Amino acid sequence: MTRKNRPLDRDTSSLGAAGDRETSRKRPLDRDTSSLGAAGDRETSRKRPRGLAGKVVLVTGAARGIGEHTARLAAARGARVALIGLEPDRLAALAAELNAAHPASAGAAQTQAAHAWAECDVTDQPSLDRAVAHVADALGGIDIVVANAGIASYGTVEVTPVEALARTIDVNLVGVVRTVAATMPHVARRRGYFLMVSSAAAFTALPGMAAYCASKAGVEQYANVLRLEVAYRGVGVGTAHPIWIDTDLVRDARRDLPTFGATLGKLPWPVGTVVSVGECARALVDGMARRRRRIYVPRSIGLVQALRTVVLSPFGDAVLRGGARTSVPLLEAEALALGRPFGEHSAGAPVASDSGRADRGGRS
Repeated sequence: MTRKNRPLDRDTSSLGAAGDRETSRKRPLDRDTSSLGAAGDRETSRKRPRGLAGKVVLVTGAARGIGEHTARLAAARGARVALIGLEPDRLAALAAELNAAHPASAGAAQTQAAHAWAECDVTDQPSLDRAVAHVADALGGIDIVVANAGIASYGTVEVTPVEALARTIDVNLVGVVRTVAATMPHVARRRGYFLMVSSAAAFTALPGMAAYCASKAGVEQYANVLRLEVAYRGVGVGTAHPIWIDTDLVRDARRDLPTFGATLGKLPWPVGTVVSVGECARALVDGMARRRRRIYVPRSIGLVQALRTVVLSPFGDAVLRGGARTSVPLLEAEALALGRPFGEHSAGAPVASDSGRADRGGRS
């Protein structure tokens, strides 16, 4: 046999990937990437097991609206739910209902309840810390946090009491900051996930919604920074951006301020879309199961985000400015005549006192 045709007889078993291009090309990545977290959202959602079975999901603002429906759907999909809010009767009734309908959980010890609740104000750190400690002890920890509590003040910057504007930002933005502070040790321990409910208002502007838009834009940026800070620990961070959701908050505004309802009906697609609370809850629950970076409700709102430089440009202003010349004075007159800067069902919002000054209170 000639040298040309002789088979290679030396031992090549030790060449490994350094001497074998085909091997190195085909060999799957074998290093541990589990700690990458949400830095790359696609990688996170692809590599982590999907589903909520046995996960403990804490929801703020859980007594009604988006929070209530999200808690119901998460429980139906096997999660153990911690309900946080300011309406104890509604929270207790919902927890009892969920414990009766979904009593078993893969992650629950025999001595633990499947679902729990606690009353607290997300702007009161000691109250929030106690509530989180209570539900974490009752359920054995926390995997996912849905920072959902939110309110919206009525009227323009000129006529709305400054206390009401500040309270909106305190609940919607600072409440998220406080919720993260209270729950971070639990979530980090389980390499969990934060879902912060921002809004399409984070990248749009509408007269009468200054504090709301500012607070939701703040939530978006707070989440963007937090995502970078905790990714190396395997913790994911996402934001939800719903458009108008058919909840008490939107229904109250349409009833109390006819000009708001009329303006909403004239907004161009998709900014004028009204979505059912059930559809919103499904989007949030699907997103948290996949640890999404962003959730748009409906999906078409993603187009608005992509075009935010146009939406917030002089051109975008011009679309609204003509109508605002008529609608803003009407909106201010309606808000002043109403005598209160918040809707009837805004739990934890200031209410107007007999003197007309906004006091901290709320409907519970």
